[in-house]
Amino acid sequence: MTTPSIQRGHGAAEVELPTQYQPADVESRLYERWVSAGHFTADPGRRPDAPAYSIVIPPPNVTGSLHMGHALDHSIQDTLVRRRRMQGYEALWVPGMDHAGIATQNVVERELAKEGRSRHDLGREAFVERVWQWKAESGGAILGQMRRLGDSVDWTREAFTMDDRRARAVRTIFKRLFDDGLIYRAERIINWCPRCLTALSDIEVEHAEREGELVSIRYGSGDTEIVVATTRAETMLGDTGVAVHPDDERYRHLVGREVELPLTGRRIPVVADELVDPEFGTGAVKVTPAHDPNDFEIGRRHDLPVEVIMDERGVITASGPFEGLDRFEARPAVVAALRQQGRIVKEVRPYEHAVGHCQRCSTVVEPRVSLQWFVKVGPLAKAAGDAVRDGRVAIHPPEMAARYFEWVDNMHDWCISRQLWWGHRIPVWYGPDGEVVAFGPDEEPPEGWTQDTDVLDTWFSSALWPFSTLGWPDRTADLERFYPTSVLVTGYDILFFWVARMMMFGLYAMDGAEPFKVIALHGMVRDAHGKKMSKSFGNVVDPLDWIERYGADATRFTLLRGANPGGDVPVADEWAQGSRNFCNKLWNATRFALMNGAHVRGDLPPAAELTTVDNWILSRLNRVVAEADALLEGFDFAKACETLYHFAWDEVCDWYVELAKVQLTDERADRTRRVLGEVLDTLLRLLHPMIPFVTEELWTSVTGRETVVTAAWPVADAARHDAAAEAEVESLRRLITEIRRFRSDQGLKPGQRVAAVLEFGASPLAAHEEGIRTLLRLNQPGEAFSATASLPVEGVTVRLDTAGAIDVAAERRRLEKDLAAARKDADQARRKLANEAFLAKAPEAVVAKNRDRLVQAEADIRRLEAQLAALPSG
Repeated sequence: MTTPSIQRGHGAAEVELPTQYQPADVESRLYERWVSAGHFTADPGRRPDAPAYSIVIPPPNVTGSLHMGHALDHSIQDTLVRRRRMQGYEALWVPGMDHAGIATQNVVERELAKEGRSRHDLGREAFVERVWQWKAESGGAILGQMRRLGDSVDWTREAFTMDDRRARAVRTIFKRLFDDGLIYRAERIINWCPRCLTALSDIEVEHAEREGELVSIRYGSGDTEIVVATTRAETMLGDTGVAVHPDDERYRHLVGREVELPLTGRRIPVVADELVDPEFGTGAVKVTPAHDPNDFEIGRRHDLPVEVIMDERGVITASGPFEGLDRFEARPAVVAALRQQGRIVKEVRPYEHAVGHCQRCSTVVEPRVSLQWFVKVGPLAKAAGDAVRDGRVAIHPPEMAARYFEWVDNMHDWCISRQLWWGHRIPVWYGPDGEVVAFGPDEEPPEGWTQDTDVLDTWFSSALWPFSTLGWPDRTADLERFYPTSVLVTGYDILFFWVARMMMFGLYAMDGAEPFKVIALHGMVRDAHGKKMSKSFGNVVDPLDWIERYGADATRFTLLRGANPGGDVPVADEWAQGSRNFCNKLWNATRFALMNGAHVRGDLPPAAELTTVDNWILSRLNRVVAEADALLEGFDFAKACETLYHFAWDEVCDWYVELAKVQLTDERADRTRRVLGEVLDTLLRLLHPMIPFVTEELWTSVTGRETVVTAAWPVADAARHDAAAEAEVESLRRLITEIRRFRSDQGLKPGQRVAAVLEFGASPLAAHEEGIRTLLRLNQPGEAFSATASLPVEGVTVRLDTAGAIDVAAERRRLEKDLAAARKDADQARRKLANEAFLAKAPEAVVAKNRDRLVQAEADIRRLEAQLAALPSG
């Protein structure tokens, strides 16, 4: 493609700006240039007087690929970091990945299965080595995808939750917690995956509505008869009690007595407990402490035995006819046996209820009592709640704080052990005489002691992320300079699971210093209809596909434009196309400006030497600088993007550039070139944090400088505010818009020229006659001029000669037809609104709709009558 040479505005070497913006030709080249130049690398010792700004990236899984949630999260973080960098902060954005214990182990185990082997064939040490090998060869694809999105992270500080420095941090905090009595080992009810054979955290359990059955079973007989309902009939084999509410009169006579448990011959007590909802079902619930979390708590309060009736694979171990059956085989068998004994009172099928599934393998999770390691969260959770309550940490948007308090104020002790091989092995050793000791990273256990076989929950190491990535437990320069971090950006869906844990560990490890100053929460990315993205729904959008088709900037801008604080973000292909069009609009406007000599050399001329149009755009520019800056400061990315989009497209490209074309042809050209350069320079800097690639390419072409990455962030200049110029140009825009509308209504084509007389009187718009004629395609009147229409607009009378330009007879017929329809609409609305019965019975919304219909119809009538009157006679 041949393109004209365009001179850089700052007097640099000649550069060509292609006729079209092709993201693929720009993005990779620019990103590597930024990284090579060290623009993203922070230095704690550089510029000690500059304020520090830091963000740690929520570490994506090493097994993961960039999805829309990542793309939104990273676009927001990059916008914040790039803006602060331009504001002169020493800005650090730390990248890294999570080792993703269960997910990664599953990936490697599947590879081994293809070879006909299991991890047990390799042994623990060899298996772990195999996982590290997989990470080196196949893991971390998401890091390259982050580059494609434009993340301005400091790659020299890339971290991994299993690397040596993070391992040292994990062992250090574990020992400290253990020695302080905040880590203990006990039998408790936990989420268990019978396929992965490990405990699961709450976030690793996904609940989904499933069709099951609700079976009502009669326990006891005669005056001790009581009916309970369950969706898991097989668990009755482990029942050790029946619970009712203490205020439930129906069962008061049974409390303290025993009832017979069917099929087992055992007798179990009836207890009163406030956890029971007397309005649910029969008001009586079976208590299986070993296999239900609520039942476990009831059992502890009433000292009920814990009967484990399943093994770790979900196979029944209770003695009797069901022993050896899988839990799902045992369920119908138990119901059949109960039915045979006449114990079934009611069966509901299908019965929709929420069932927990393992996030990694989709196996139905089984609550079970197990010997595990726990963090005693009481004092840690209180500190995490207090840090928000006393204002040391702000949650944005503020209304999300209530959900945070609900979680931290009611947090249960955290199960941190996992029955895996991949992960941080629990640093506890057992001695020959029953000793149980945690050893730190610089300590060696005595010869012959045995280390615990479990590993830590992945969330344990990621809870250290804000300070372990900065060098803790060592007092590093990074830790001194960049902790507490400035803001944590994450989805509201992991506010409880990850954010609360970082708060607890950060405050504990850093002696009361919070891990971040602000928690900025965003919503989930959904489809255009607000539906959650799911492969089963077929509505998943791949951000890499968007980057390929529309470019990284368009992908980012689409997401940010929907990112209202705390709200979900709907996206659609056509919106990404619109963002690509916006980038093209900027490209074309800048290309035009460069071809016409726009530059940023020297000082901006004083207002007195500029035209009203120039002063208008500079005034508007400075108002937009202030508005966009305030919106970004308040994490309102959607409104900031909307503000910049409409200013760039509507005011700069559609109006100023068009009006500047007139000024560029006369003695005003030099000053207009400077103003045009100023507008583009400032606008591109404002847009850079959101759309970094296209702004870099255009800004360096306009200014001739090295990079916009480290350019100064725009600051509003109140001295450039010019209310009079804004009012005058707004009047000019209304005039031009109204005449354009009239031309369109008359059937004139946009490029069709007609003769016109402009009568300005005392209007200040007289100074804009040339611009008006240029934008409206109006010729000077000739000798044969004869006005066929006269329009008074904004104090200016515009007389047009449209004779020969339109088919008057056809246009009259069209307008008369539209007028008749408008009058019919108005008559119908008037009749309804005059009908008392209608007004009395119709909903207010329907009445209001008819009022609006009448107002619109009357406006159409006036407009059409005016257009008919303006048509030439004949």
